[in-house]
Amino acid sequence: MRISHIEAIAIDIPLTKNFGGSTYNVLKRSTVITRIHISDGLVSNVFNGDNRAHGLEIAHLIENDLFHVIKDSNIFERERIWEKMFQLTHTASDKKLLLEAIACVDCAIWDLTGKALGRSVRELLGGYTNQLPIISIGGYYMAGKTHDDIAREIASYRDAGMSGCKFKVGGLSPEEDAARVAVARTAVGDDFMICVDANRGWNAPDAIRFGRLIEPLNISWFEEPCQWQDDVAQMAQVRRAIHIPINAGQCEYTSLGVRRLLDAQAVDFVNYDVSEGGGVSDWIRVANLCRASGVSMAHHEEAQIASHLLAAVPHGTYAECFADPARDPIWQSMWTNRPEVRSGKITISDAPGFGIELDEKQVQKFRTN
Repeated sequence: MRISHIEAIAIDIPLTKNFGGSTYNVLKRSTVITRIHISDGLVSNVFNGDNRAHGLEIAHLIENDLFHVIKDSNIFERERIWEKMFQLTHTASDKKLLLEAIACVDCAIWDLTGKALGRSVRELLGGYTNQLPIISIGGYYMAGKTHDDIAREIASYRDAGMSGCKFKVGGLSPEEDAARVAVARTAVGDDFMICVDANRGWNAPDAIRFGRLIEPLNISWFEEPCQWQDDVAQMAQVRRAIHIPINAGQCEYTSLGVRRLLDAQAVDFVNYDVSEGGGVSDWIRVANLCRASGVSMAHHEEAQIASHLLAAVPHGTYAECFADPARDPIWQSMWTNRPEVRSGKITISDAPGFGIELDEKQVQKFRTN
């Protein structure tokens, strides 16, 4: 069960339009596929993240720096392997990028562990349930987009079987964005889950003003309301001022970073991203911290991995995807055995590991290394 070889494949797929939020643009779908070969012939098959600028660098780090320190390691020595990889962060010039590479390797090792034991990652981590509600990310800012367009978009997610939508805000004034959210709520009715995501777009006073405007609209959470430079203190202020739960954590890349959110009583949900923060092994640490603090677990995108994690624990909530076919070609076609969405839920596969199967023709077409 020893690691003999690693192949990391950087993927870039151009998109037909810009799927931007309040602070960013999205013109392509990117990911890194990690295939670790071990001595008895098993191979991992897992993809992580959507780093649109540094996929080749991540792949290089995996195949060179990380492989150098974990070659010949037994896959059942996960904590030792993780510790060896994390030691490299102390001298790394770009610690966040290295943590993304570590995440790829760690997830691949969990995939191999499941395959070696004949168990899904969901079962290995606790097996709390085998179904999760799933929501689509949407409400993007696009030139010329009208309120009627917003209503049609949100209704399309309901028609696609989603249980809700995470709606982009933070790019306009609080009043203008509140009007957009009201349109979305009217379009789908009260039984469709809507949460809002400002992507760190506002200061605390604007976030509070927006939150009070949308409080009557039955909003499940307000994600990343405040600008990055003082986000924890500002989110705690927002949380005290409004009655909508606060969600954050996707911009942290260690479990210790999440701890500061909990210590400040700034969040009701944590959406720590397994692909940003060192993989499944560190996500488990975050989940344990949150459970002890009475905070629920969400996840930033990555349904192929997140569904196993969230379904494993009693405080897991919603998986996320992109129901718009133009936004995520990997979800739509490259991931060939992804679970079907039925009545707002997905059923997590019991196949060993993460159970991911990919269209190899598309992998070869869109690989950049």
